[in-house]
Amino acid sequence: MRLFLIAQNTLKEAVRQKIFHFVVLLSIGLIVGSLFFREFNFGISEIKFIVDFGSGAITFFGSMLAVVVTAQLFFAEIENRTVQTLLSKPVYRAEFILGKFCGILFVLFIFMVLMTISLILVIGIREAAIYSQISEEIYSKGWIRYGDVVLFSVVQWVKFGIISALTLLIGSFSRSSLYTITMSFFLVIICHLQYLAQEGWSVTSIWLLQGMLQFFSYLIPNFQIFNLGDWVASGEALPYSMVWQAGAYGIVYWISVSCLAIYSFSKREI
Repeated sequence: MRLFLIAQNTLKEAVRQKIFHFVVLLSIGLIVGSLFFREFNFGISEIKFIVDFGSGAITFFGSMLAVVVTAQLFFAEIENRTVQTLLSKPVYRAEFILGKFCGILFVLFIFMVLMTISLILVIGIREAAIYSQISEEIYSKGWIRYGDVVLFSVVQWVKFGIISALTLLIGSFSRSSLYTITMSFFLVIICHLQYLAQEGWSVTSIWLLQGMLQFFSYLIPNFQIFNLGDWVASGEALPYSMVWQAGAYGIVYWISVSCLAIYSFSKREI
């Protein structure tokens, strides 16, 4: 119950923040705005362009929201000294961290629902317009599967959860929100480039370098696993094995990084 109340309060605070409203409106605006770029893409390629553009907007702004909202909500408790009031009551530090994390997951879930609905509506509008201008034979080949768009959004939500957990981990020992946000963005970039370490590990013959690259490839999440936007845009059926693999991979990092954040925060003087 204590964890639920902290998560509920975190959700309310996040929804009231201007940054949440700004990111949501800007993301929806970009997704809807992709309709006005149709002069550059025609027929089926236009739909794929809309999916690529929309999935890119979701990935970018979702990552930004996960970092900024997590850092702001965490340090708001510390700067306003409300964390001392909470922890002076029978509330454990683990419950505080997990409550914040669960609340932010709900925020990111709301964001993903809004973005998914917007993207599906935009795709449906253009498909209806294009279908009347082409043959049914062409229409039956390679069009977007709405179920795969939903699965893509779920996988991205899992990835955003990892980003939020990493931000909480940095915030657990950081002394400022600016440092936390900056380092979290750098870490997100590193996670997107983590596959390079795996490629280097597979080709190098130096055992010391190989061991270091292998260590970092397991330590740092590989966000390329969540890159399913190309599958959705291609119109091919999204392999469920990839969805389950990405989901399980993300949840493992949810648990691992959250445990590290709890341990780090338990050692922190407030």
